[in-house]
Amino acid sequence: MWAKLLERVRPAREAKAAVAGWHPDFRDVRKLPDVKVVRTAFFINGALAVAAILLGGTLAFREWQVREVAGQIAEEERKIVRDRPLSEAALKQYQAFREDHTRADEVAAFVASRPSAPALLRRLGETMPPDLALDGFELREDGLALRFAVRGDALAASGLATRHLEALRGDAAMGAFDQFTFAGTPARNVTTGRVGVEFFLRLKSKGDEKAKAGRKKG
Repeated sequence: MWAKLLERVRPAREAKAAVAGWHPDFRDVRKLPDVKVVRTAFFINGALAVAAILLGGTLAFREWQVREVAGQIAEEERKIVRDRPLSEAALKQYQAFREDHTRADEVAAFVASRPSAPALLRRLGETMPPDLALDGFELREDGLALRFAVRGDALAASGLATRHLEALRGDAAMGAFDQFTFAGTPARNVTTGRVGVEFFLRLKSKGDEKAKAGRKKG
């Protein structure tokens, strides 16, 4: 069936080609009018219109984004203005807290740098000679004041007090002090008959400790 159809169509094509080429074609195709149903200019104009629409849409979207960002910035600035008093109050409270914390640290450091009163009393009791009695104990800011009652005459009491002061100077438990001196003149108590003596043990200062540490490093 298909073979018969091809045999019919082929002679018709050959005859048409023979008829079309019976004389030369002198037409100038460039000057002939455009008889196409859809002209080329239509596609060009359509492409330009689409490009213009896309560009306009992009610009409109960017403008919308700029307005949104500007609105967000304005809202955040409004929040900043609203919360500024609370922030300033919190900052003042924090500064006050830091000052209190600094003072508390200084007090804690001062307390930690001072020797323990119970430990000192215990050590004094352990090293007390038989003829010596502790009458007064005062841990001051700059040192330790001690009052003793010494049994015996003035000469013996003075010698015993001097030996005990030297013993305290060489005691490692008294390492927080750097000076061991008599405070005042020994005097006999007419009621008890004992000689009263006073010692003063000066606490080491931070400056002295730093200088000592520097000498050790040097």
